[in-house]
Amino acid sequence: PIPPSPPHPRATHTNSDTYTHTLDLDRQHLLLSLSISAFVAITSTPIMLRCAATVWSRQARPVSFASAVRSIATVTADDALKYSGYMQIDFTIPEDTPVYDAVQKFAAFNIGCLVTTDKAGNMTGVVSERDYICKIALLGRTSKETPVKEIATRGANIITAKAGESVESCMEKMMSKGIRHLPIVDDAEKVIGMVSIKDLVKTVITEKEQTIKVLSDFALGKGGHFGSE
Repeated sequence: PIPPSPPHPRATHTNSDTYTHTLDLDRQHLLLSLSISAFVAITSTPIMLRCAATVWSRQARPVSFASAVRSIATVTADDALKYSGYMQIDFTIPEDTPVYDAVQKFAAFNIGCLVTTDKAGNMTGVVSERDYICKIALLGRTSKETPVKEIATRGANIITAKAGESVESCMEKMMSKGIRHLPIVDDAEKVIGMVSIKDLVKTVITEKEQTIKVLSDFALGKGGHFGSE
């Protein structure tokens, strides 16, 4: 029998090159992931993102990247409402209602804050679980005999945010006032929703994931003029 011919040197060289090239790509992808993580860590603010857009605008694909970065940098309270469980329920309560009813609503919907309203349905304040603990339970008052308006935060002390305000601005309001919930109002100051600090955190995480995807696509030659999805 005729012995099998040895592998062609050129074929062996090609296989070796392919293997080496694969290792190089793996290293590049690892370095890219680390670089993106570092980039996202230091570009948390809209200002830094705009600087990044300026740098990338000098490359071969300015418009698509800049547009993507601008859309990421302008995440608003309206975006955070998409993650809010308050949008699925009635988060208001008449101000003359007994506190006991508010507590029942807290328990039923697993929430921590309600917007109080007058007879016309306008916002008059906010009441939270903390209000119940500090102003009813600790003082020995009776929740069934105390109206919500007596323990709610009212008037000039109400902290709200417009739907178009940035998530960063909403977080600053919460941190400065030590609150965990923020009613969202429209231009006419009518309540259109409520967000919690948890909703804002979810929004920020989603924003970072989108940032990583945009940077990955452009660094690998995808997106914009390269026909990525």
